Amino acid sequence: MFKKYVLSSGLRVVLAPQPDNVAATVLVLVEAGSKYETKKINGLSHFLEHLCFKGTAKRPTAIAIASELESLGAVYNAFTGHEVTGYYAKVGASKINSALDIIADLYQDPVFDEAEFEKEKGVIIEEINLYEDTPTRKVQELFTELMYGDQPAGWPIGGLKEVILSLKKQDVLNYRSEHYVAKATTVVVAGAFNEKEMLKRIKTLFAKTPANKKFSKIRTQESQARPQTLVRFKKSDQTHLVMGFRAFDRYDKRQYALEVLADILGGGMSSRLFQRIRAELGAAYYVKAGTDLFTDHGFLSVSAGVDHRKLKEVIEAALGEFKKISSVLVTSNELEKSKNHLTGQAMLGLETSDALASFYGEQEIFQEKILNLRDVIKKIEAVTAKDVLNVAREIMKDKKLNLALIGPVKKLPTGLDFSLGR
Repeated sequence: MFKKYVLSSGLRVVLAPQPDNVAATVLVLVEAGSKYETKKINGLSHFLEHLCFKGTAKRPTAIAIASELESLGAVYNAFTGHEVTGYYAKVGASKINSALDIIADLYQDPVFDEAEFEKEKGVIIEEINLYEDTPTRKVQELFTELMYGDQPAGWPIGGLKEVILSLKKQDVLNYRSEHYVAKATTVVVAGAFNEKEMLKRIKTLFAKTPANKKFSKIRTQESQARPQTLVRFKKSDQTHLVMGFRAFDRYDKRQYALEVLADILGGGMSSRLFQRIRAELGAAYYVKAGTDLFTDHGFLSVSAGVDHRKLKEVIEAALGEFKKISSVLVTSNELEKSKNHLTGQAMLGLETSDALASFYGEQEIFQEKILNLRDVIKKIEAVTAKDVLNVAREIMKDKKLNLALIGPVKKLPTGLDFSLGR
């Protein structure tokens, strides 16, 4: 269970107590990410996330922040996505007040030292280089670039090197003042803690979060008339691919049918694509499917790292499974297995305080109503075979089909008909 509070500034607080847990997590989420950027500052959201750990007025250096968190035995980090940035620390339950104090401090009161500002650009550049050298990660960026092109949804979260190098301190200050405001911020605490005392501490510690107006983002534009492909040459021992379809946003009632569809296709070792591509063809080690749903767009995708020589077979096999699942009802046994898999994973995934904080926090950031686990399970269990067929028929069309590849190839395999024929 959880309790939600809205402070006078507009800042939202979600408390999710787990009295028997030995740990507790504080998570601060803000509606800021790469989709709130312009091309001139692409990557700034992620850069700002880094800078918040470089020092505050109270803790003036990065080593001061890191040392204090590590002296608590904390697991801590931050992350930036397309639509949200998060800062968190997970500690033994008795240390949660100290962890809250540190996270509140670095979120609200960072100091942007000029020397550290320039130095951190080098760190960001090396992170970008890391992802460039990690084809399983890079191919995901290529896929969104293919679908959304030259707009925020198609830009890399980390930004481009030349943009990072051009950023000025004032760019960061302007962006932060536009987005790091109370109405766009949610503070979540999950685990073992005293609820009454925790709420009081949050009100005190986050009193400095400005109650300014929140700046919005540009709506994502969808445009596609036929199957699209993007091939990036890179020497590697595998060809990595992402294939998928434009779908809908996170508010669509069909999201649970889409989750079941993705699970049937590639949610585990018994899924259709895993069996077809790995077990039967022996063409890949990893094969998986999933959904990414945002506030104004979304997609279903299949990812795999495959033997170069079997690339054509793999793509054709995937297309065949797409045609099958969008033409024939899944069996009752397969449907039940998938729903049990999803609900079981959901229950097991919320055992820890950090997972619970993310579960409630991201719902609060994006949705008008927070669902508890029981609500989510009911919605998954209500999905029928007809629901799965209908959503498959709706999205699995040539005008929504996309394929991104990265590997030692310069074009699609000869003789491949990359289409569904509808």
